[in-house]
Amino acid sequence: MTMTPRLRKAVLTAHVTSSVGWFGAVAAFLALAVAGLASPDAQVVRAAYLATEMTGWFVIVPLALASLLTGVVSSLGTTWGLFRHYWVLIKLLITVLATAVLLVHMGPISGLADAAAATALSSTSLRGLRIQVVVQAGAALLVLLVATTLSLYKPRGMTGYGQRKQYGSLQAAVDEGRAGQRRANPKRRIQ
Repeated sequence: MTMTPRLRKAVLTAHVTSSVGWFGAVAAFLALAVAGLASPDAQVVRAAYLATEMTGWFVIVPLALASLLTGVVSSLGTTWGLFRHYWVLIKLLITVLATAVLLVHMGPISGLADAAAATALSSTSLRGLRIQVVVQAGAALLVLLVATTLSLYKPRGMTGYGQRKQYGSLQAAVDEGRAGQRRANPKRRIQ
């Protein structure tokens, strides 16, 4: 299935927008998590963790899912395919894993927000979890940067499936060319 140029550009625009948005939202999340960890002001800590939960559920999760969906649609509707090139396959795996990890880690983030809403957190309260949230947000930025780099540089290399599909397409074109020559010159034998 190939898309019309207009549809392909619309899907690509949605994919790039959701992917860049995901990256930016994680950067904002990281800033909030650092503020929650480092601030001596209890109100800042409370606000930071309440904001991380809302940013996670209402911005990051939807953008991650939109990036995944639009990436799959885009790859299926273009010659890149979903399983033909290693860079597309690796980016798909990164996106699926990052989205799954995000969904798993939203539970502890919600728990941290609930704790911040219920009581003032001291600088030692839930310190391990607070550090974990900062580290995971930083790691998420790194992972999203790798996915972005793959999209921009598109390293060469076709999967075995992609090579077979390419060979099949080339073979079909050669066969069609031979059939066309036979129709044009029925007396001439083509080898």
